[in-house]
Amino acid sequence: MKFMSVLLVALYCFSCATAIEKKPNIIIIYTDDQGYGDSSLLNAKSKFKTPAIDRIGQEGIIFTDGHSSNTVCTPSRYALLTGRYSWRTYLKKGVISSPGKPLIDNKRSTLATLLKRNGYNTAMVGKWHLGMNFNENGSKILDGPIQKGFDYFWGIPASMNFGHCAWYDMDFAKVAPTLWTTKKLNKIAISDYRIIPPYDKEKPKKLPISVAEDFKDIEVLERFTDKAVAWIDKVHKDDKPFFLYLPLTSPHKPVIPQERFRGKSQAGSYGDFMVETDYWVGQIQKALEERGIYDNTMIIFSSDNGPENTYPKRWELHKHDSNHMLRGGKRDIYEGGHRVPFLISWPKGFKGGQKFNQPVSQIDLFATFADLLGDKLSKDEAEDSFSFAAAFRNEKPSKRSPMIHQSSSGQYAIREGDWKYILGGTVRKKTLKPELYNLKSDLAEEKNLINQHPEIANELKAKLLKIITSGKTRTECTTKNDAPVPVTWK
Repeated sequence: MKFMSVLLVALYCFSCATAIEKKPNIIIIYTDDQGYGDSSLLNAKSKFKTPAIDRIGQEGIIFTDGHSSNTVCTPSRYALLTGRYSWRTYLKKGVISSPGKPLIDNKRSTLATLLKRNGYNTAMVGKWHLGMNFNENGSKILDGPIQKGFDYFWGIPASMNFGHCAWYDMDFAKVAPTLWTTKKLNKIAISDYRIIPPYDKEKPKKLPISVAEDFKDIEVLERFTDKAVAWIDKVHKDDKPFFLYLPLTSPHKPVIPQERFRGKSQAGSYGDFMVETDYWVGQIQKALEERGIYDNTMIIFSSDNGPENTYPKRWELHKHDSNHMLRGGKRDIYEGGHRVPFLISWPKGFKGGQKFNQPVSQIDLFATFADLLGDKLSKDEAEDSFSFAAAFRNEKPSKRSPMIHQSSSGQYAIREGDWKYILGGTVRKKTLKPELYNLKSDLAEEKNLINQHPEIANELKAKLLKIITSGKTRTECTTKNDAPVPVTWK
């Protein structure tokens, strides 16, 4: 009997060791301003094909009700990396410039620090847009991704129109952004610009953009992919698994497909740019396959918000529906602003070809990774994150606590089950009334039911105000908001 007990303990320990060895590599590919309809897997009538992106959903799980936490860049990225709503910080609306006060406190846990404490190599390649501090000429980052838990960083500080356009390797730019430019006309896209030479020594009086002499906007996606693949090549043979956060700059303006991709879609330059984006996603997949690590790599694909406000013109010209018949787009509180492509594959981890129809948010990745790794969250991290790991285990998901959405102007909405309540208020002297929608029967948000169901509206409003002011959604957390949240909406 004693021998059997020892044997069982030994087998259990061996099982644990094996599980540790088989921790998946994790890659988050995060596009910029990609609408729900900008994938041929999610939009059967798309005017372009995205086979590499589609493959993630075909081999994995399509989260049909997946959301970014905000409808613009910075706050969505904060929530993704911290498991916490951005309006709990000093940023109550809009985005951060470059340079800008770093939004993530160095003491706060991030996906990078979570995975590092679970034995992962960590890297970030791409667009940061969460605030950076620089030295005087911009050649050195004083506070950026390396200070937030990433072992390696290669990329750019923010969207290109915010300046400091230079190639940063770790905390340094070999060529500093000491020259200047302004937005130049992009002749191939709708209401668009370029960041291209010639650059000037003198700072322009209007809309100055700091730039390095060797920076060209059209090279960004290729450089990101090359650096990501080079890092994967460097670390994939380690005993440790790796985590790569790869936030791309497409299809955000400037819409600049390389020459070889032009004319490859039926949706103009925007469609061509999505075709190019898909190509680089495919190169990441190819790199994993060539190194024999594809099957045990979890790939998460999503976008920071819905499509830029050029989407109605794209429908008019090309009959391509970037927001896929959802109401609104980037900056808007409606579904088109925050319901985004959300696909996850992991061939060794779960069977592909699945759909998960319950609401989930990018903010939930923090708790989900912790759940998968058996890491218990502390009371002062990921205050708004809830695990959806049940989807990977083919288990019935538990009901998620209410989810909060926020527009770029600071307007709030709450989602619980099929119901979505939007607080009213005043924006630019325009009065907005509260709204209530049942998304199961009215995904396009065409029928405001607030007069028919005032009791539901009042209940959701009370829950929304409690979550906003309490500093947390997870009840066990003890932290408060970094700065008071002024609830000016009624």
